[in-house]
Amino acid sequence: MSNSLSRREMMVCAGLGLGAAAVSTAVVRAAEKPSSEPFGYCLNTGTIRGQNLGPIQEAEVAAKAGYRGLEPWVSSLQAYADRGGSLPDLRKRIADLGLSVESAIAFGDWIGDDAGKRAAGLDEMRRAMDLVAQIGGKRIGAPPSGAYNTPDVDLGKVAQRYRKLLDVGREMGVVPQLELWGGSKTLRRLGEVAFVLVESAHPDACPLLDAFHIYRGGSDFGGLRLFNGAAMHVFHINDYPAEPPRDKLTDGHRVYPGDGAAPMGEILRNLRASGFRGMLSLELFNRDYWKQDPLAVARTGLEKIKAAVRKAMSL
Repeated sequence: MSNSLSRREMMVCAGLGLGAAAVSTAVVRAAEKPSSEPFGYCLNTGTIRGQNLGPIQEAEVAAKAGYRGLEPWVSSLQAYADRGGSLPDLRKRIADLGLSVESAIAFGDWIGDDAGKRAAGLDEMRRAMDLVAQIGGKRIGAPPSGAYNTPDVDLGKVAQRYRKLLDVGREMGVVPQLELWGGSKTLRRLGEVAFVLVESAHPDACPLLDAFHIYRGGSDFGGLRLFNGAAMHVFHINDYPAEPPRDKLTDGHRVYPGDGAAPMGEILRNLRASGFRGMLSLELFNRDYWKQDPLAVARTGLEKIKAAVRKAMSL
């Protein structure tokens, strides 16, 4: 199917609520969050990436701050292993801290039109999945990094390529989550992600969405209600300022939830209404936060997420 599908076709696709994709994989684990909480809480280690702690200390910070989920970067895991670190030991340490590895961040080119680069990207993603599996990880991000500046990519082909990546994930025991990037020319809008998920027709298909990226890409947060939240396991939570305009925003502009212009209550209520009961993962790249004590940053982030959730759920 061509990327030039009509607006009506795209709206119909999104309106399906993605129930046809990945419903069978949706398992809400009550043990991952207190029964009184509508969501679980996870720390994406990009939030404290500038402090250069390494995966052990990052996990310790997450646990001390009160998170129950962890979302490490594959590059950090690889550097740890290259220095002689034991991934099985890291897995045990993470588990002993009471954390689950909900997702991980990787950038292999599984999506591009160049067959050679795509094959190399699939191999890179396979290696990344192996690292994640060794520390007990369940999922990995699958962003459009290989087609970031490529316009008019055929979304039908993207769906086929995502399905192939999902098959690799089945072999490795790690589910690749289709990631929206608002600054890219591919998979920047909620409707594009919805189309690829449905057309992949794979039981493990699932999205990895992000408040900043949804805004950056120009989609309305009301679209979140049309996703099957039970097939969404992780949502990147963050906020953004009113200025600069959305097309000038960079990752470094991200701020704590509630400290910016995002309609946080609408976002959280739409997620809840969609059936999402997974992890809100704090993902920030604010250089001012990187200069601060990492535990203070992590704790502040969790406090602000929970305050936003309480406010949203009380309305």
